[in-house]
Amino acid sequence: EQMHRQALQLSEKVLGKEHPDTLNSMDNLANVLDRQGKYEEAEQMHRQALQLYEKVLGKEHPDTVSSMDNLANVLDRQGKHEEAEQMHRQALQLSEKVLGKGENILDKEHREAL
Repeated sequence: EQMHRQALQLSEKVLGKEHPDTLNSMDNLANVLDRQGKYEEAEQMHRQALQLYEKVLGKEHPDTVSSMDNLANVLDRQGKHEEAEQMHRQALQLSEKVLGKGENILDKEHREAL
């Protein structure tokens, strides 16, 4: 966690708060917090990252869709199932809009990682 916080601070200082690499650092830290069970802090950071991704890259960018899915996951872990479901559905719709029906940005990212 501490290393991710340092990376985020450096990225903000060197690249600026709205640089895509800074947003990736923010999302990475939020994912670490989520895995540690620090759900409220993770949710707050994911919301901030998503808002900036939408502003900087647009709603249909794969990183924005991935960030949306990350937020949905942490909402689900907190028992906020309705909001999580809505966010998952929105991420899926955006993904299909960009890649076509039956395709999913999130699935594509997982395939590329293999």
